[in-house]
Amino acid sequence: MSDVGKNVRLTAGDAELTVDPVHGCRISSLRIGGTELLRQGERYGCFPMVPWCGRTREGLFRSGGELHQLPLNSPPHAIHGTGRDTEWKRARQDESEAAFFYDLADPWPYRGRVTQTFGLTEDSLMLSLGIETYGDSFPAQAGWHPWFRRNTGGQDVRVDFDAAWQEERGDDHLPTGRRIDPRPGPWDDCFGMPDGVDVKLTWPGELELTVTSRDEWVVIYDEQAEAVCVEPQSGPPNGLNTAPRLVTPIEPLEITTTWNWARL
Repeated sequence: MSDVGKNVRLTAGDAELTVDPVHGCRISSLRIGGTELLRQGERYGCFPMVPWCGRTREGLFRSGGELHQLPLNSPPHAIHGTGRDTEWKRARQDESEAAFFYDLADPWPYRGRVTQTFGLTEDSLMLSLGIETYGDSFPAQAGWHPWFRRNTGGQDVRVDFDAAWQEERGDDHLPTGRRIDPRPGPWDDCFGMPDGVDVKLTWPGELELTVTSRDEWVVIYDEQAEAVCVEPQSGPPNGLNTAPRLVTPIEPLEITTTWNWARL
């Protein structure tokens, strides 16, 4: 375990994880046996999506009778939350585990705390996100946006999954509200997995990595030449409006995902 600047490095066997709490508490690096699995760069790695995931239509959402406006950071929508643009504080750390938090603030209209934990083993990574309120209840979402490298030196990665449905995507990149049979890629689409997210990435002859979560929503994005994204999340894009999960004083929002890997 060592810090380089303000980065935090966790190790277990030949697995090395680097977390950058200053720039959104994102995973800036995941190396297995010296092979980097995540696209590098300040916008990439794997960042938390919180307190909403994907696009919120025109940055607008209601909570009770109140209408709130979020900054349009992906016009005409608000995208991916505020956590990725925030400096998080470290709560604890040892050789293979760490936890971080930040307090919700403007432009998010409600007070609360977000916590993210990391647990690394020789063949897995467990991530968790939690949102709690300091007062009023509010709708929220949480999830992760990893940028897995399409190619790590051999053949391109293969993405395999079996979804129950696909959210039909409108011209505005938001779900229309209609569920359709899953279609072949390329994708920038949300899928439903009622039994839990289960997506396998295979770099032929190198590594197999499976992303799982108890939650049922996952966005798959593979329209970029350099990377593919498998994004487990607590609700669909625009879910603050269409499938709100309330954070209440007695019930925080919690989501976990586990990445398991094996050499081929």
